Formats: sequence, C-alpha cells, structure tokens
Amino acid sequence: VTEVALCGHATLATAHFLFTSVLAERHGVVEFATKSGVLTAKKVPAPEAEEQGKLFIELDFPMSDYVGCDPADELPSIPETLNGAPVVSVHKSVATNDFIVELSSGKEVADVLPNIEEIRKCAGRGVIVTAPAPAGSGYDFFTRFFCPKFGIDEDPVCGSAHCVLAPYWGGKLGKQKLIAFQVSPRSGALYLELDVANQRVRIQGEAVTVMAGTLFA
Repeated sequence: VTEVALCGHATLATAHFLFTSVLAERHGVVEFATKSGVLTAKKVPAPEAEEQGKLFIELDFPMSDYVGCDPADELPSIPETLNGAPVVSVHKSVATNDFIVELSSGKEVADVLPNIEEIRKCAGRGVIVTAPAPAGSGYDFFTRFFCPKFGIDEDPVCGSAHCVLAPYWGGKLGKQKLIAFQVSPRSGALYLELDVANQRVRIQGEAVTVMAGTLFA
C-alpha cells in the first residue's frame, strides 16, 4: 500500500460525493488539505462538447515541470517496455518522476501492448505514453499511464499525470486550453487549462456514483 502526494481520483470522487450527497446545493466550492498543499474543487458547467446539465467538477492542481532525459541511461528497456512501439522522445516529470514517452500518433498509444514487468523495473514511478490525437477526433492528445509499482498496471484516467502533460502539450501545440483523452480500456476525457503565472493546471471532468450503502458501526 502506497500513499501518493497528489491523487486526482480521490479528489474528484470526494468532491463529487460532497456535492451530491452532503453539501447543500448552494455550496459550489470545496478545499482539501493534502500533501500537495490546498487543492480546490468547484462545480462548473459542462463543456460544450459534453451533454449539458451534467455535474462537472474543476480541480485546481499544481503544475509539474518536465526535463529531457536519455532513455539509454534511465529507461534502457524501452523497446521491451512498449513491445517495439517507435518512440519520438522521452522526458521525465520533475514532481512525480514519471517518464513521458511520446509516440508519433494517437493510434500507436491506443495500440500499445505494455510489458508490465519491464515497467515495474524502470527507475521512475511509472510510464506515461502520449501522442498527438488523430485529426478530427476533437482531442489534442491521447495518453495512457502505467504504474505497476503502486499496484496499478494501468490507471484508467490519471489527474496527476496531466499536471505535467498539460504544460508539455501546451508548449508543443501553443495552447492554453487543451482536451485530453486517456485511451485506457475504460477511457475518459479531461478538459485542461494552464495557469502558467501561478503554476497551476485546472482539470475539468466528471464522476459517476456506481454504488451507495450504509455502514452501521
């Protein structure tokens, strides 16, 4: 069992529960004290591309810098890790120590067959695989994230990974607002906005309640 300093899943799910089951409807903002400082979640209108009327939540997360790295030194098993997928470049997140492996197309990201045992051996926390989204898809980039060291072979939709992917793709594409698609088997869209001046990333998404119950002490 490993505790992480920043978790999009936990923050989004908790905010969703508070907004839908605990707080009065007029309460639109909650703050969480975490290992990454104060994280804010607020109710926002659904993006234009989504069904209107849905509850969307915007998370205010810290931005992560990234640096280039030599895969020959830090990720020598990358051909085995991605089962031969051609690599454009490799960088590393300063905050989380995740490797950012860029491929040439979103289709290659979707088709990657990761070698989980090789990823488990890598020097970083996990491996983010990303590429430009296909033309006409409505997205800016595709992503998948593998983190078997933390017991997560593949994260369905990872908020913390997009704290570094937002500035990475924002810089490459010259955009402040981006739409990301995590093309995991479960998949999910993330609406991102960079606040470079304050070193923050605003991430909009939704959660769905799939189970409810009562615990009697």
